[in-house]
Amino acid sequence: MNDEIKYLSLNDIEAYKIAFNLSNLVWDIILKWDYFAKDTVGKQFVRSVDSISANIAEGFGRYHKKDKIKFYRYSYGSLFESLDWVEKSKTRNLVTVKEYDYINNELQKLPKSIHHLINYTNTKLKF
Repeated sequence: MNDEIKYLSLNDIEAYKIAFNLSNLVWDIILKWDYFAKDTVGKQFVRSVDSISANIAEGFGRYHKKDKIKFYRYSYGSLFESLDWVEKSKTRNLVTVKEYDYINNELQKLPKSIHHLINYTNTKLKF
């Protein structure tokens, strides 16, 4: 009989895994852009995508439920900013159709996943 308690880790969180992997993909794509594109769109796109997983990680590390949820909600803002940057990148021919489709598809998974994380935190944590 195994009575060992399994604790949730950051890498068990679907929203974190999606956002983390996506941020590294966006980084790799933007590294290939010319200086002007990197300096204008690229930096802000990388920051917004990086911020999704970073806010989830920060929230996960917080002690109180309200603090956790606050950071998970910040990740929503970064998510929608990232959606804007991927649209601009497509319109300005900075990403291929294949890159756009993949990034946009991954971003579209995140609202539901982050919402699930918020609900889980609200119902499972006591304080």
